[in-house]
Amino acid sequence: MNIKSENLVGQNEYFGWSDFHGLSEVIQILLPEITLSIFAMIALLGAVYGGKDKVSSAVLWCIVTMFSVIAIYVSLQGGETLTAFGGAFIDDPYSRFLKVVILLSASVVLIMSQEFLKRNGLFKFEYPILICLSVIGMMLMVSAGDLMLLYMGLELQSLSLYVLAAFDRNNVKSTEAGLKYFVLGALSSGMLLYGASLIYGYSGSTVFTEIFSVAAVEGNSLGFIFGLVFLLIGMAFKVSAVPFHMWTPDVYEGSPTSVTALLATAPKVAAMGLFARVAHDAFGGAVNDWSQILILFSILSMLFGAVAAIGQKDIKRLMAYSSISHMGFALMGLASGGFDGVQSMLIYMVIYVIMNIGTFSFILSMEKDGQPVSDIDSLQMYSKSNPGRSLALLILMFSLAGIPPLLGFFGKFYVLKAAISSDLVFLAVIGVIASVIGAFYYLRIVFYIYFGEGHRELDQSPSILNQTVLIVSAAAMVFGVINLFGLETLTEIAARALVN
Repeated sequence: MNIKSENLVGQNEYFGWSDFHGLSEVIQILLPEITLSIFAMIALLGAVYGGKDKVSSAVLWCIVTMFSVIAIYVSLQGGETLTAFGGAFIDDPYSRFLKVVILLSASVVLIMSQEFLKRNGLFKFEYPILICLSVIGMMLMVSAGDLMLLYMGLELQSLSLYVLAAFDRNNVKSTEAGLKYFVLGALSSGMLLYGASLIYGYSGSTVFTEIFSVAAVEGNSLGFIFGLVFLLIGMAFKVSAVPFHMWTPDVYEGSPTSVTALLATAPKVAAMGLFARVAHDAFGGAVNDWSQILILFSILSMLFGAVAAIGQKDIKRLMAYSSISHMGFALMGLASGGFDGVQSMLIYMVIYVIMNIGTFSFILSMEKDGQPVSDIDSLQMYSKSNPGRSLALLILMFSLAGIPPLLGFFGKFYVLKAAISSDLVFLAVIGVIASVIGAFYYLRIVFYIYFGEGHRELDQSPSILNQTVLIVSAAAMVFGVINLFGLETLTEIAARALVN
């Protein structure tokens, strides 16, 4: 089933489009991405000519349904590894696992965002379509086997998110967030392209497997290492790793909360998945080189994120620094190298997404007199007015802090274990220190909720969907410790596909 360049006729027929059989195989391999792309274009035209905002709900629920159906379709595919476009697109258990996580998390974010968007006058038909286009980019990212497809997926995801960050056009902070995200994102894309050009100049190819082969035969030259560094810097922007994190706090705070919920979940999974794909498929022979860079990113991110979050008074900015710190832990797993490192990163990212979706479902409902609020002081003695939601948030905060026996503890346990098994004991120690520091600001929120001074009663959330997401995610933190919902088995299959 593999589509390989040597099976195609003629140099100008590289993609095999003159061969109907080859085309049908390509369509089969890319069916999820093609389906979503066609639907996004049809939905865009249909909304423009069919009443625009009148069809917003229909478009949103159609996209949610398609995400769910495609996630099921992808999960039911076998363990076979298929390639298309001469190895530029890879469909293997690793990419399928990440696509399911991306699709399901985006679906939940869309569902729980609907009421928030309606209450704040932001429920436009473009919103779900932009998310759909962004998700297509994320799916291309985790299946990228070529530097060009890597860039295409990355830019499709990023351009959609730039617009979403500035979606609230009447809000100065939202406009500022979109502009900052765009400018700094363009800078990161430039660095990534510069690194890709150096790597192409060294290897003579943009396909990961050929880059790997050339490096294995000729060794790693200075130009090759420079290209690798610039490529990793470009991807570090996308996961908001220190010192390339500067966009994160302002974008998280300024964007509409529903967009912040998306930024904190699916794009992070796609970026970390791309990180691992590039590291192992293209630069598997340079582990000692890229692991040192990832170790530095990991240490800086864990410590800076933990320390900087302490003084935050806005819960969205706090979650931004929390995200930076958590990406440091995920990078710790990846820096460990090998199968254990990839598996621990995958486990950590899934648990991270569940915790963040639950937390943002609570933040989305934070309103006072009909207006969104995000200051932590507004949670003073919240347990008096809503003990059930307070308990759910307490569980999520404890899990984010990595307190046993909640599910968040096991995420950190796996990456620490991978680091120790790779003789990176100093990195694991720094991770433990950062985790202890980070526990302060999570526990401070809990303190305000149960023991705060004064009482500022928030509006009661009218959304049953948000309530459900919050309860389910909190319950997952408690009951997931039994067998991690089978995550260990699923991630083992995915990691084996990437690290042979």
